[in-house]
Amino acid sequence: MLRLRDSRTGRPADLPGGPAPRVHVLDGAGLRTLVVADLLRRAAERAGRRVRMTASSLPDGDWTEYSVKPIEETPVREADVYVTASDGAEADALLLTVPHATGGWDGADPLSVRLAMLDAPYREPLHLTSGTLSAAAERLDGWRTQVARWATGPGRPMDRRYAAKAEAALADDLGSPAALAVLDELAADPDVPPGAKLETVVHLDLILGLNLVAAIGTV
Repeated sequence: MLRLRDSRTGRPADLPGGPAPRVHVLDGAGLRTLVVADLLRRAAERAGRRVRMTASSLPDGDWTEYSVKPIEETPVREADVYVTASDGAEADALLLTVPHATGGWDGADPLSVRLAMLDAPYREPLHLTSGTLSAAAERLDGWRTQVARWATGPGRPMDRRYAAKAEAALADDLGSPAALAVLDELAADPDVPPGAKLETVVHLDLILGLNLVAAIGTV
C-alpha cells in the first residue's frame, strides 16, 4: 500500500481514490514537482492503480526528456491528491508539497537531473550544483554499463528480495533515495546472478524512469 505524508497534517495516509486515483498538479509547478508527481504515478500504476494525472498549467519545456509522462492540462478539478511547490497551498484532499529545486541544470543530461532530484527526499530543499549533477551522471552511466554487461549473459528471473525492498521504500512516502540505494546493493551482491540483476533493474526502472537499459548492445 502506497502511503504519503499529507502536508496539511504532517501525518501519513494511504493513497486514496480506489483503483483509479486522480492526481492534480497545482499552479506554480517546476521540474522537480513534475518529476515527483511522475514518480507517484509510476509507483501507483506499478501497484495496479490507474492514475489520471492532470495539471492546472504546465511550465514551458519538453518534460518528456526527463521521463515525465504526458500530463493533461485542465482547470483545477476535484482530485484525490494534489501536488504543489508552494508551502502555502490549500487543498481539500491529500496534499504533497515538493519545494522547487534551486541551482542550475541547463545543458545537463535530463535523466541525470531526474536522478539527482530522486536522490533527495522530495519534501526537503534541494540545491543542484555542477558537482551534484556530475556525480549523478557518473552513477547513471555506471548502472547502464553494468546493465549492458548483465544483458550478455543467460536470463534469470528477477530477485524478488531486492525488488520488494525497493518497492517498500517507494511505498513509504516515495522513498526514492532508499530505492536508488537498493540498486547499488543489488549491483554489488556477488550472490545474485547477472541475469537476475538485469531483470530486477528492468522491473524497478519502470518506476524510477531512468532508462537504465540505454547501453544494452553497446558492450
